[in-house]
Amino acid sequence: MSVETDVAGHYTEGTLEQRILAALRQAGKDPDRLDPDDLAPVDEFHHGGRAATAAFAPRLNLQPGMHLLEIGSGIGGPARYFARHQGCQVTGIDLTEEFVAVARMLTSRLGMDGQIGFEQGSALNMPFAAASFDVATLLHVGMNIADKDRLFSEVRRVVKPGGIFGIYDQMREADGELAFPVPWASVPQTSFVETAATYKRLLTEAGFEIVWERSCRDDALASFNQQTRAQPGSGALPPLGGHVTMGTRAAEKVANHRSNTERGLLAPNEMVARVRAS
Repeated sequence: MSVETDVAGHYTEGTLEQRILAALRQAGKDPDRLDPDDLAPVDEFHHGGRAATAAFAPRLNLQPGMHLLEIGSGIGGPARYFARHQGCQVTGIDLTEEFVAVARMLTSRLGMDGQIGFEQGSALNMPFAAASFDVATLLHVGMNIADKDRLFSEVRRVVKPGGIFGIYDQMREADGELAFPVPWASVPQTSFVETAATYKRLLTEAGFEIVWERSCRDDALASFNQQTRAQPGSGALPPLGGHVTMGTRAAEKVANHRSNTERGLLAPNEMVARVRAS
């Protein structure tokens, strides 16, 4: 099987829609009368969730009416956030068919189909014309893509000259063996974490200029500590949370991710690049 097949398999269990609807009901939400904020604990599948999306959004210089491409759109949380709070038209693309199906289902339940669409496909060969988008985002996706030079060249192709590419990925901060499974990979063969320096070099070679970057390691450590304080004793999880999307082995994935972060091996990093004019 190809790496992309293995990556999609990591995220696929076949029961995600049922799990999310059951979790919503358990949390006292009516799946037929949802507000986008009701989904925030479960549909932002990256470190820091909704808070991280909201903190990163101002770096993208978003304006109402812009067409935003979300690469690795998952079940659509950030896409719905950008559409609702920034007034963007959003297209999401994701490798995992189940994620795309659930993203469409949740977006339809919220009556947001007119603002957002989702496609199933590879970020290395996207079915979009050149210069189609004002902005592109990559939120905790690059860790699953080995061929980042091809990825960045493809993003460069579909984003307009002068357009923005916002990245929020887990990146290498020190050498050392990572513990697996983690939220984005069950085994090392589908994890392709790189350093910020590698990202910057490849982006520059693909035709971007870096306009912003920062390590969010301190934020990540603080969020882990906050989770510990929020779940003392038994460690019981709330009905809605990232564990619903992660499915089986969620606790082990989070524990390993925390260990890798606390050992200084990796951390979420923000990076914003602008397409250089030809």
